[in-house]
Amino acid sequence: MKIKRRNSIALAVALAAVLVLGACKKKAAAPPQPPPPPPAAPTASLSADPATIQKGQSTTLAWQTSNATDVTIEGIGAVGPSGTQLVTPAESTTYRLTAKGAGGSQEATTRVTVTQPPPPTAAAPTSSEAQQFAGNVHDIFFDYDKYDIRPDQQATLQADARWLAAHPNVSFTIGGYCDDRGSTEYNLALGENRANSVKQALVQAGIGASRIKTISYGKEKPFCTEETEACWQQNRRAQFVYGQ
Repeated sequence: MKIKRRNSIALAVALAAVLVLGACKKKAAAPPQPPPPPPAAPTASLSADPATIQKGQSTTLAWQTSNATDVTIEGIGAVGPSGTQLVTPAESTTYRLTAKGAGGSQEATTRVTVTQPPPPTAAAPTSSEAQQFAGNVHDIFFDYDKYDIRPDQQATLQADARWLAAHPNVSFTIGGYCDDRGSTEYNLALGENRANSVKQALVQAGIGASRIKTISYGKEKPFCTEETEACWQQNRRAQFVYGQ
């Protein structure tokens, strides 16, 4: 019995020693966790194509960003992470893009230079339609107390008709004139017959009657005032005047 009791006591002492040693022994600490990586910084690029334009023209802005949640372009406002936009600046402008994200912010700029258009090239001077009319359409002359068209005036009348046919938008007036022999009433009638004689010849040549106005001045507006045959011949005419 004494032997068993001594064994039990020895076992109890051994167990107690093990427990004491275990309690005294420090538990090993777990290794610390590494900190999370910092958020990536945004990247940004901005360009204009073309970079130089004339006033009134347009250019295309193009941008590209990464790691950004808020992208704005100064003068335009909020935009997507990447894209393009047509702009028409009135003057030279620097466009500034700002990209913001958890990792900070990034800017990008591009400049559009606006130039003034060159002055218009002066057109070469050209004669007006009225000047062309005066240079190509010639008066028709008549014999004394006659209103039929003389044979020597036919070529002039045909040339007049060709030019008028080539310029269908031109309207004109034919004035009938006489020399100072005879009464005022007689010469007014004769001048009207002369103007109408030329008008009818032109209509027969294909010129629209609606383009032609006639008027008689008789002997009231002479081109020459001398009492000679050469002067009287100048006054016996049908005169063409541009417009109606």
